[in-house]
Amino acid sequence: MRTRDYDAAAGPERVHKGIGVSPGVAIGPAHVVDTGFQQVPEYRITKDGVESEIARFQGAVAKSVRQVRKVRSKSATLPDTAAEDVSFLMDAHLAILRGSRLIRGVEQRIVNSLCNAEAAVQTELAQVAKQFERVEDPYLSSRVQDIRDVATRLIRNLTDRKYRAFSTLPTASVVLAEELTPADTALMDPRQISGFATLVGGPESHTAIMARSLDLPAVVGVSAEVLECRAGAMVIVDGDHGLVVVDPSPETLTAFEQRRADQAADREQLKRLAKVPAQTRDQVAMSLMANIELPREVDLANAVGADGVGLLRTEFLFMNRSDLPSEEEQYAVLRDIVVGMKGRPVTLRTIDVGGDKLAETLHHRPGTTTNPALGLRAIRLSLSEPRLLETQLAAMLRAGAHGPTRILLPMVSTVAEVRAVRATLERVARRLRRRRVAAADSLPPLGVMIEVPGAALAADALAMNCDFFAIGTNDLIMYTLAIDRGDEQVAHLFDPLHPAVLRLIQFATEAALRARIPVSVCGEVAGEPRYVPLLVGLGIRELSMAPTKLLRVKRRLLALDAMAASQRARIIMDQGDPGRIAALLDDFNDIG
Repeated sequence: MRTRDYDAAAGPERVHKGIGVSPGVAIGPAHVVDTGFQQVPEYRITKDGVESEIARFQGAVAKSVRQVRKVRSKSATLPDTAAEDVSFLMDAHLAILRGSRLIRGVEQRIVNSLCNAEAAVQTELAQVAKQFERVEDPYLSSRVQDIRDVATRLIRNLTDRKYRAFSTLPTASVVLAEELTPADTALMDPRQISGFATLVGGPESHTAIMARSLDLPAVVGVSAEVLECRAGAMVIVDGDHGLVVVDPSPETLTAFEQRRADQAADREQLKRLAKVPAQTRDQVAMSLMANIELPREVDLANAVGADGVGLLRTEFLFMNRSDLPSEEEQYAVLRDIVVGMKGRPVTLRTIDVGGDKLAETLHHRPGTTTNPALGLRAIRLSLSEPRLLETQLAAMLRAGAHGPTRILLPMVSTVAEVRAVRATLERVARRLRRRRVAAADSLPPLGVMIEVPGAALAADALAMNCDFFAIGTNDLIMYTLAIDRGDEQVAHLFDPLHPAVLRLIQFATEAALRARIPVSVCGEVAGEPRYVPLLVGLGIRELSMAPTKLLRVKRRLLALDAMAASQRARIIMDQGDPGRIAALLDDFNDIG
């Protein structure tokens, strides 16, 4: 990482658009950095030199392990949530450095291709990244960044390039870079750095997660022109609207300073709502739950007063490893989460990834598919791999001995899938009883995610065979409208207010209400205050969202009249134009 200084005089105000990934406003002097490497050296070695080249690579691995452990130890000085984030991230990096596919692949390339270690790392990274990027789930596909970070560290150590941290920057500096790794972000002291902006990155990346944990406003995806800013220039990062303002005018600076002060006051007011019951103005009780991707988020869910965990994504248990987690390992992690929620219910979702992602750990080669989103994934994969499903269900049943739990099945499309899982669940429970292993006294409720149109249209039949619904709006919108949010050419068509999407949500909700089973919404829509009146009006009484969004949703609920919302929802559901639907909803929000 090299600092680049610019001596040009301050110019006129320039505004750059990007993607806001961590909310808030940062104002301060620019620190422009250049991340990454110049051309990685590539050369052939002799057969006699293979042993020494592998030894050189192993030396770089050992050095990287020491560096990662050092970063991990330094995390103790960070705020509690951020310290847990850094610790988990560094553990993931250590796992990659301990004999992962990347490490083994590099050593094999040195032997088979007679190439130098740096080139082997670069080539192997490209192959691993290609496999990850085929995964449709944005959270999982973005985990390739962990491997990139480790590869970058290895190349830095192999080429003896020095790493520069941010310890000498002026107070309130704004970091501008082509790219920042999570390790870079972990070294940022919020008392010294007020925010950052990068050319690349995404809202699902570890860097973005780290920024949110540190409460650092951040914008990604800005144009390369941002890096032409001179060092020390005044810069504003608007993480709410995805803007970076260079050399702001006095009027703009004053406006953003006021916004920053208002946001600080607003955050303090929201904290007071944590213990306030979630109900509408006309006393309709709601349940606001937390979506959790990693164990560290339990504390955050408790801090904002979540009524439980509406969705625990268990994929983290399978990441950055070359083997499947054992029953004991899964049980220990799930138990701690259930205990951490202190008697509030935890909804445990079975693994939601594709066979291409777990091919190595399952010891088989997945069939080729042009679209992994439509292939062997989620509940289809679990049912095709009995040991995978049975081990996970056993761990979930055992975790249920420590508090109320529910089990949720992803990507269900038929009743037969639910029946097959229930039969497996009963078989696993009998096995645990024979072994006299402590487990839930009775089988936990078994629920279905409504995230494919087929499930929504078959909701009446599904409701007769399961105990609750969780509507996953992210995938439901994608499958209904045939739109990939990750494709910038069509992402603008991703519309939660499309009448087809709303009718599927309505159909599933009404089927659940007729069957008298609980129904929740657990996609991104649930965490947006704008959509709360419509969801309440359709009969939804449970919403599950990222913990950081819960208090803003609660504030909207407290000001909402459920009867009026129901009346407006009926009007909206008679409309066929998304623009008209949006106008009716926004008008309702404007008048309260």
